[in-house]
Amino acid sequence: MAQYTVLSNESIQNILIHYDIEKVTSFKVLSGGSENTNYLINTKDNAFVLTVCEQKSAQEAEELASLLNYLERNNFSTSKLVKTKTGKLTVTFSNKPIILKEFIEGYILQDFPDNLLVYLGEELAKLHQIKVPNYVPKTLNYGSIDRFDEVQVYAPESSFYKWLKEVKTYIKKHMHPELPKSLIHSDIFYSNIIVSDDLKTGTIMDFEEACYYYRVFDIGMMIVGTCCQEETINLHKAKKLLKGYQQNIKLKEVEIEALQAFTVYGATATAFWRHQNFNYINVTPAMKNHYVSMKNLADSILSTSINEFKTVFNK
Repeated sequence: MAQYTVLSNESIQNILIHYDIEKVTSFKVLSGGSENTNYLINTKDNAFVLTVCEQKSAQEAEELASLLNYLERNNFSTSKLVKTKTGKLTVTFSNKPIILKEFIEGYILQDFPDNLLVYLGEELAKLHQIKVPNYVPKTLNYGSIDRFDEVQVYAPESSFYKWLKEVKTYIKKHMHPELPKSLIHSDIFYSNIIVSDDLKTGTIMDFEEACYYYRVFDIGMMIVGTCCQEETINLHKAKKLLKGYQQNIKLKEVEIEALQAFTVYGATATAFWRHQNFNYINVTPAMKNHYVSMKNLADSILSTSINEFKTVFNK
């Protein structure tokens, strides 16, 4: 992650004066994230993450902070917001919104054991059962199928755009009006999960792209983000994830029929975002082909027979 905002010790002290926390003993920039600058703040007895929202308006940052606060009130485990002395959810520094959260101990794990996948499936179902607050967007932003045609602006004759149109047609056939919608995370990759040292629990983080959308999209995206093995889906791992999910929510038949297409959608959405971001918005030559692995993953899921993919629902 590029560090956008450089904070000195004095700057950090000026920000934290709004909060009822101990004196800072150390701080450092954290890696990860694409739209924020994150600092790990240590005091004598506690640790916090100070997030400078680089691309959010004050209202957008307030809504994200409100969502984190709302999830905590609904007993969903994620980043715990720290309020100011006066009860505010955000502060401003150099015209940029600031959010302070408690630091969660643990680490990033790419290869999840079966028991943890079951647990994470249960957590996803818990999220989908929480009533949607009115400030959450009602449309998908991250990699939305409705934005695929934006590639036509900068790469209209590319093989990627041709492929994208073909996959879009396939996905659209499975977007049934009876598919349930809920509050979704929309971007649950392994890198957005903090795993406990004992490998028994995991905390889903980074609700930047949360919205009200098809819950089967969230499941498909989480399969892509946690059950991927090189450029294929490990169906055994996906089965464990779904086992946990269906312990809290039993999928409807229309969702079972659509899950393969929405898993393709998850991989395609990610490929689209990477292609657009690194080849057009934030041109990065070293990352120009970063989308290829997700395109290959989507093709791998597409080539899986319906009957084979449906083994993820076997008991």
